[in-house]
Amino acid sequence: MEQYVVLGPPVLFSALGGLALVAMILWDAFGTVLVPRRIGGRNRLTRVFYRVSWRIWRNIARRIGRPSRRESFLGYFAPLSLLLLLAFWALGLILGFALLQWAASLARESHPRDFATLLYLSGETFFTLGFGDVTPGTGAGRLFSVIEAGMGFAFLGTVIGYLPTMYSFFSQREIEISLLDGRAGSPPTSAEWLRRAATSGSGEHVGALLREWERWSAQLLETHISYPLLAYYRSQHSNQSWLASLTVMLDTCALILAGLEGLRAEQAQLTFAMARHAMVDITQSFVPRYPGPSPGRLPHEEFERLMEHLEHSHLRTSDPAQFERRLAELRLQYEPYAHALASSLLMELPPFLHRTPRRDNWRGAPWDKLLGTATPTTIWNDDHF
Repeated sequence: MEQYVVLGPPVLFSALGGLALVAMILWDAFGTVLVPRRIGGRNRLTRVFYRVSWRIWRNIARRIGRPSRRESFLGYFAPLSLLLLLAFWALGLILGFALLQWAASLARESHPRDFATLLYLSGETFFTLGFGDVTPGTGAGRLFSVIEAGMGFAFLGTVIGYLPTMYSFFSQREIEISLLDGRAGSPPTSAEWLRRAATSGSGEHVGALLREWERWSAQLLETHISYPLLAYYRSQHSNQSWLASLTVMLDTCALILAGLEGLRAEQAQLTFAMARHAMVDITQSFVPRYPGPSPGRLPHEEFERLMEHLEHSHLRTSDPAQFERRLAELRLQYEPYAHALASSLLMELPPFLHRTPRRDNWRGAPWDKLLGTATPTTIWNDDHF
């Protein structure tokens, strides 16, 4: 028969600590998985977890000299951190219910159980193992066990539903990024995108492509705000990233809006607005404070080289000086955010134009020399790509 013991500070501290821990974990998991995240939201355990873990991971990555190995190492962070986050939530709930069981044991048993035994009971209950070697000794303890077992089922169901959702969004994001390999080079640049788009179709073709990227930018905004972990997932190729692709689209739209002749600005304006919206809001999620002035991506000598490249592609402007001023105004609307996000996530921003020609990813194959087949450069005409 249960014996009631006078409530004391250990009982109260254990009960309050257990309730607070369980409530914090549940609220954090609910807000992370089920509730779409808002810009500028308050700190949660998940945000603190990623802030600390990413800072450690990033500092280690900076010591890796070889870029490909560094990218490979950074690519492990997102899936590993997701598993650690789920384990963090599970351990927090187990510890919280163990504290509640301990409080019930201290309050109603003449010989309270040790905390290690109750921690084992809590873990056994949460994962619904059902060994039966340790059972609750009080009515309150049995109630806590029923609630914890139900949370264990809900936790497993959440994990089963959360992981496919994450990887579905990742896959949808990467499809358009992979398409840039043939449309804008590897790594992609706005100058190369305009050259290939202008030589392969009319202005309507360029507008149709920009319309696809307007929708991609909207999807990027929705998914990366609701599930910020997606921002840490790297692309399959080390010279591609979602941030570089978004920057290329902003660069492309800025060049059209600055006054390139022969290209209609209506769709470029819509795509620029959506892409900038995505860039600004995602940056605010990871870099809440202004980091200061950022280095320019297009000094005057590079601008001159860019103009020569565009003229060679039959893309001209009537007033180069005004075009440069207008382009600088448009760049100022998104480049500071792109630089801040690139610094935070250790991603490289693309130039407007590569200094030397780059080979597309699809052109390189390890068996070409062994098979003795013609390389792609001998069967493709870049002037009509």
